[in-house]
Amino acid sequence: MSTLPETRTFPVPDGLEGERVDAAIARMLGFSRTKAAELAAMGKVRLDGAEVGKSERVIGGSWLEVEMPAPLAPVRIVAEPVEGMVIVHDDADLVVISKPVGVAAHPSPGWTGPTVIGGLAAAGYTIATSGAAERQGIVHRLDVGTSGLMVVAKSERAYTLLKQQFRERTVDKRYHALVQGHPDPMSGTVDAPVGRHPHHDYKWAVTAEGKPSVTHYDLIEAFRAASLLDIKLETGRTHQIRVHMTALRHPCVGDLTYGADPTLAARLKLTRQWLHAVRLGFEHPADGSWAEFASAYPEDLQHALDTVRAESS
Repeated sequence: MSTLPETRTFPVPDGLEGERVDAAIARMLGFSRTKAAELAAMGKVRLDGAEVGKSERVIGGSWLEVEMPAPLAPVRIVAEPVEGMVIVHDDADLVVISKPVGVAAHPSPGWTGPTVIGGLAAAGYTIATSGAAERQGIVHRLDVGTSGLMVVAKSERAYTLLKQQFRERTVDKRYHALVQGHPDPMSGTVDAPVGRHPHHDYKWAVTAEGKPSVTHYDLIEAFRAASLLDIKLETGRTHQIRVHMTALRHPCVGDLTYGADPTLAARLKLTRQWLHAVRLGFEHPADGSWAEFASAYPEDLQHALDTVRAESS
C-alpha cells in the first residue's frame, strides 16, 4: 500500500457557488466537514493555485486542489497486560473495568501505549461484536489521562443495548473532579457546545460550531485552594468536563493543558488532571435490571486530595 500523499484536482460545480471551502470539499469528496477544515488549516487546499482557508468561498468553475493525507497503516490489537487495570465485574455479556491513567480505550493511529482492549485480550477475554476489529466491544471511552470505570460489551446483544443507552443518555456517568477555586454557584449546570479548539488541534473548547454538551456539578467538599465536585454528564464529548470547568474558570487541578496552575500541581505531585470516573450505572442488557459500579480514587489522586485537605485544616 502506498504511503505517499495524493493530490486531487477537480472543478467546482456551479451548484456549489458561494459555499465555504470546507463544506464544498466535504460534499465533493465525502469527508466530514471537520476533516475538510483540518486539511485547509494545514495548507493542503488551493483554489485556482492559491492556498485558501476553510471559511473562504468557492467560485463555480474554479479549480480546487486538495492534498489528501497519506493512507494510515492498519491498526493492530496488541495483547499486552495493563498494569493497574482492575476487573470490577465480569459476566457473559459485559466486563466492567477500572482503567488506570495512561491507558487508551482502544488502539488508534499514532498511539503506541497500552489499551483496554489489548489488556483484556492479554487477560484471555474474548470480545466478539460488530464494528471495527480494534474497537470491538467499546461503547464509550475515557481520555488517556482520565482514570476510572468503563464497561466493555462482550456479546452483540450487550453491544447494541449498551450503545443505545449511551445514545439515549440513560446511563448514569459520575465523575469526581478536584477543581481550582470555588465555583459560584456551588451546584449548577454548564450547557455549552464543545468542539475542536480553533487554534490548537490537540485541544477542545466551547465553540459556537461545537456539539451540544451538558455537564451538571455539585459541591462535595470545599478546601482553601480547591473544591471537590461530583459531576454528572448528560453528553460525552471529548474532554467535556475539562473544557466546561475551564470555561467556568475553575480548571481541574493538574490539568496544565487547560490552564491549571503548574505550581499547585507540582506541590500536590500531580502529573495529570484530577478527574476520576467513580460510578457507572446502566440497565443490564441481560434482563434490564439496574447495575451500578464504583471505583476508588487511585493513589496519585488520593494523595493530592489528602494534601489539599490537610492544608485547609
